[in-house]
Amino acid sequence: MDIKEIQTIDHDVLVVGAGGAGIRAAIECAQLGMNTGMISKSLLGKAHTVMAEGGAAAAMGNVDKRDNWKIHFRDTMRGGKFLNQWRMAQLHAQQAPDRVRELEEWGAVFDRTPDGLINQRNFGGHRYPRLAHVGDRTGLEIIRTLQDFCIHKGIATHMECTGLDLLLDDGRVAGMAAYWRETGRFVIFRTKAVIFATGGGGKAWQVTSNSWEYTGDGLGMAYRAGAELMDMEFTQFHPTGMIWPPSVKGALVTEGVRGEGGILLNNKGERFMFKYIPEKFAAETADTVEEAARWGRGDQNARRPPELLTRDVVARAIKKEVEEGRGSPHGGVFLDIASQRPADFIKRKLPSMYHQFIELAEVDITKEPMEVGPTLHYFMGGIRVDCDTQATSVPGLFACGECSGGMHGANRLGGNSLSDLLVFGRLAGIGASDYVKKVAQGKIDESQAKAIVRRATAFLNKEEGLNPFVVQEDLQKVMQQFVGLIRSGEELKKALAEIQRVKKDIEDVKAHASPQFNPGWNAAIDLNNLIVTAEAVATAALAREESRGGHTRIDFPGEREEGVTYNVILKKGPDGGMQLRKEPRKAPAKELADIAYAKIEDLEGKKADG
Repeated sequence: MDIKEIQTIDHDVLVVGAGGAGIRAAIECAQLGMNTGMISKSLLGKAHTVMAEGGAAAAMGNVDKRDNWKIHFRDTMRGGKFLNQWRMAQLHAQQAPDRVRELEEWGAVFDRTPDGLINQRNFGGHRYPRLAHVGDRTGLEIIRTLQDFCIHKGIATHMECTGLDLLLDDGRVAGMAAYWRETGRFVIFRTKAVIFATGGGGKAWQVTSNSWEYTGDGLGMAYRAGAELMDMEFTQFHPTGMIWPPSVKGALVTEGVRGEGGILLNNKGERFMFKYIPEKFAAETADTVEEAARWGRGDQNARRPPELLTRDVVARAIKKEVEEGRGSPHGGVFLDIASQRPADFIKRKLPSMYHQFIELAEVDITKEPMEVGPTLHYFMGGIRVDCDTQATSVPGLFACGECSGGMHGANRLGGNSLSDLLVFGRLAGIGASDYVKKVAQGKIDESQAKAIVRRATAFLNKEEGLNPFVVQEDLQKVMQQFVGLIRSGEELKKALAEIQRVKKDIEDVKAHASPQFNPGWNAAIDLNNLIVTAEAVATAALAREESRGGHTRIDFPGEREEGVTYNVILKKGPDGGMQLRKEPRKAPAKELADIAYAKIEDLEGKKADG
């Protein structure tokens, strides 16, 4: 094979992933004068940003004037169990309002208050109505707006193109090898900087809200290039995914249903969430147990019902109700908005959910409750990045959105993902552009490129072998059974042993026929990243011997004092094995600690500078 025969495309910056984070990063690079390329594993617009239906969290104070960035920061840190990177949470809370207003300037059409301001709704873990929304189609509107703005910026968009691995020159990024999914032909992107915006790796589990694209591509490629992964033990199981029919099990049911008044019921008709309010409720949500009890009595001044506790709390509560025999007929619980809101309100505020249940489950949510249960939804952990620039430990590699770690700590608050991708997509674009201006284009190492191509084509060059889809299903069963919502040391050790077995099976995978239009070959390639993702989550989960946020250990119930003092960092070792260290956390800036631990009345309604 002659590398010179492979198509080569030059860009200053290559963005990998065309969801909200990727497009926002590409826009920033283009506006800063960079020759910018963006590759998309699927079609432009087919991104998980679309699934973020509830809204973008930003302390704009349009519905409640007491809200400000300091309270948003405080909520984020407390929701993340204080494992968030303090600086990232600060930047997010401070910059989110400007990013939402910027979207509006670019053409986003948000729901409005009676005064004509952007409307905001309640959401789990947020003290005030904070989510700027467009019914329950907010992510779709954000993608539409970003795409429309993007196409006028001269950004080269390479659709149905999958990254294989980074090409390095003396340890820094010089390019990336990829392939066109339609033809199976390889392509080399020569670039000074790469921004990963590839999302998480939910397809390592059986029940997930994620679609086929989410195979941990950025996580795997960054790990193999020498970048560090952090907080991988923290995987979020969204409390409300569809349970029935089996063909759509795991499909997301937006938290917006609960934000607009939906309540959770067991098979006895009990509104069970009041039983699961944590003892540390006041510390975690800035309210009191007494106030929660008043909500249960129908207090008209209720700020937030118990259904809008943080996602980890609600997901565990649903699992317990099912385990104790109080679940719905198909193994979930009931989410009821029909008894709480009139039909026209539901159709206006939750049009996507109305149509989703009518078309997929033959359930009219204006007349009857939905069956819901936990579904693997989001990675709080990811590639370790610098808070201000989104740079990784590999020179020239940046990451933003769900594939990066640090912003959300142990648990992400609903709505923070959409504002996260806007804030850190922009910062990644600035960071990459600043880097590009300082460096020369690196050399493409032909031996590296050949090795990447050989590894990809090895699946096609076997006489016989294992079916890639069967191997992926095997991995999914392992993760679902042993690395699920509730974990134990014994099960995690079993998971790691099984993952090593699956890793050997991947070496024996065969993809039939030619690389053209070959889903089996595509799936085989994805396995290289899925296995890294699965091993990283299980390894980190075994190391964290406590229960915190999205990570629950049945053999280590409750949070431990030392748990907040370190982050779990993973890196590829010299022998190719996964190395783990617990890195001590630095003390936060005093002004940020004062905000995070302040009494809420000291922050409400005051001008929040900065």
